[in-house]
Amino acid sequence: MIVTMDGPAGAGKSSLARQLAQRLGFAFLDTGAMYRCVTLVCLQRVMDLNNEAAIAQLAESISIEFEGEQTLIDGQDVSDQLRTPEVTGSIRPIADNQLVRKQMVRLQQAWAGNRNVVTEGRDQGTVAFPMAECKIFLTASPEERAKRRVAQLDAQGRVADYAAILAQQSQRDFEDTGRVVGGLKAATDAIHVHTDGMSEEEVLTRLEELVRSRFVSYVSG
Repeated sequence: MIVTMDGPAGAGKSSLARQLAQRLGFAFLDTGAMYRCVTLVCLQRVMDLNNEAAIAQLAESISIEFEGEQTLIDGQDVSDQLRTPEVTGSIRPIADNQLVRKQMVRLQQAWAGNRNVVTEGRDQGTVAFPMAECKIFLTASPEERAKRRVAQLDAQGRVADYAAILAQQSQRDFEDTGRVVGGLKAATDAIHVHTDGMSEEEVLTRLEELVRSRFVSYVSG
C-alpha cells in the first residue's frame, strides 16, 4: 500500500510522514532528500546549477539509497550534509530541472516497489504515485505554519522574525503552486487534513486512523 502526503512548506509533512510510517510499520520515502543529494554532489563538484543537461546526467550517474535514518550517496552516509544552508539555498534549480524530476520520480517508483510506503512531497499523489491507495493533502493556514516555524527556531536558540518568515513562506507557496513540473497541487481524490489548532499527536492520530481505515479496505479488496 502506498500512502502519499503532499502539502505546502511548513505543514510538517516530513516529520509527520516519518512518524506515521513508524506507527504503521511502513517504509518512509523522503523525496526531498533525493533532490538534496543531487544538489550536494553538484556543489561538491562545483557544477553550474543551471546546466540542466549536465545536472540530469549527474543525477542518473549517482546511487541514492535509504537505510533506516541514513541517506547514502554511492554507499556513503551523507545524512548530516543534506540540511546545510548551502544545500538548502541551492536546491531550487535542481528541483525545477524537469529531467532531474523525471529521473527522481522513476527512482521513487522503483524504490517503493511492493513495499508498504509513506511518501511525502509536493507531487507524490499527482505525479509519482497517482494510483496510490491513500492520498493525504496536509495543510494549515499560512499564519499557523509561520507560528510553528518561529517556535521551532526559538527551540533551537535562533532568532526568528514572524513577519519575515510569513512573507518568505507566502512567496514559496506562490512559487511552488506555479511550477510547471512538480508543482504543489492536491490530487482530486486526496483527503484534506487541515491542522490549525491541532497538536502533533492529534494530527498523527488522525492520520493513522485515516490510513488504517483505507488499509483495511485495500486488503479486503
